[in-house]
Amino acid sequence: MTEPAAATGQAAVDQLLAVLDLDHTGEMTFRGMSPPVGPQRVYGGQVAGQALVAAGRTVDPERFVQSLHGYFVRPGDPAEPIEYQVENVRDGRSFSVRRSVALQHDRPIFFMSASFQRHEEGLDHQAPAPLDVPGPEQVPTMTDRLSRYPERLGIWGQIPRPIDVRYLGEPGWVRPGDRPAEPHQRVWMRIDGKLPDDPLLHACALTYASDLTLLDSVLSVHGEVWGPGGVVGASLDHALWFHRSFRADEWFLYDCWSPSASGARGLATGRMFTTDGRHIASAVQEGLLRRVGA
Repeated sequence: MTEPAAATGQAAVDQLLAVLDLDHTGEMTFRGMSPPVGPQRVYGGQVAGQALVAAGRTVDPERFVQSLHGYFVRPGDPAEPIEYQVENVRDGRSFSVRRSVALQHDRPIFFMSASFQRHEEGLDHQAPAPLDVPGPEQVPTMTDRLSRYPERLGIWGQIPRPIDVRYLGEPGWVRPGDRPAEPHQRVWMRIDGKLPDDPLLHACALTYASDLTLLDSVLSVHGEVWGPGGVVGASLDHALWFHRSFRADEWFLYDCWSPSASGARGLATGRMFTTDGRHIASAVQEGLLRRVGA
């Protein structure tokens, strides 16, 4: 029996929009669902994106998200709804701060603090974007790369793919031995369809995307891969800072690297740049990484 193909393009984006469109169940409470087809535990970028939706819906829309800091404390069950409880920590003249807790079975699986700021003018500088990087149209698509590894399809051939991800080097899901050690993990990304103009929605979509490849930069340093004969891992925490305006449905380069790994944990950091070199966001994540046998 042939398995259904994964949704791509606007159809997959519409499914992502449905996942990010939480039910408002109380003054400061919301409920989110997971996609009907997905991995055995809730994807970290999903719960972080939904937590940011919940927090953002309690803030003046004139205040744009400035940063978020979250901790993954339990694996989420994709078959169960996720309840989000938001606490109004502070509304000041320039900033608003919220705490958003994701719960299943009355236990927290993720909690996050998020800060929102009204627009202000000030000093403006940035470090330059990486040089001599091929553009997204010059890099193999995910379909091109997956065609070389049919055994890696499995559930990934059925999960909706709302994000167009194009690796500049070898990804971490290739066969053991097929990945050379590289100090950076670089990918082009964009939401693979059209998003509404709501800036909060674009921030939530970028948050969703930011968890996809970041931790893989730790493995890249060693030429390691995910799965049998390689490493298994889980996100422990995640932080994201938003620097400049952007659209998540336009190409951005995610330049990731790992400054340290020890004690079965790896630290990864990344910067996001538009095609014209604007630095739009920065991310930091630590993950649990353990070797597994072949």
